[in-house]
Amino acid sequence: MTDTSSPSFAARGSTADIEQGSVFQPKFDKDGLIAAIVTDAASGAVLMFAWMNAEALKLSLETGIAHFWSRSRQRLWRKGEESGNTLAIQEARVDCDQDAVWLKVSVGGEGVTCHTGARSCFYRTLSATPGAPAKLTRSNV
Repeated sequence: MTDTSSPSFAARGSTADIEQGSVFQPKFDKDGLIAAIVTDAASGAVLMFAWMNAEALKLSLETGIAHFWSRSRQRLWRKGEESGNTLAIQEARVDCDQDAVWLKVSVGGEGVTCHTGARSCFYRTLSATPGAPAKLTRSNV
């Protein structure tokens, strides 16, 4: 994995700097990753959740195309590199303590983000009844 002390990002400062400042100071976890939530820029629908390392985050911000760190492949991954379903970043946000990013995107290709062919990775609704196993129901997103 790429070193998280990338010169592209500022060192973490005080809580006030992180929460109220204007300099991006991402907080990567112990594995060098930061959470990335991806939504459709037009509809607001949640499309996917993935992880980014410093290199993926840097490339995403520089190119405007979402890149991630694939934990299963153990390599950098540009979304859509095989499927053609790229994610063009319309807006990138960071949460209050800068340990998660939110990408608002336009989906290229066939307009799907999930490897299963679904528009969103969140294509099932979870429901629970006391005393019974939780159930999943396919839904349209």
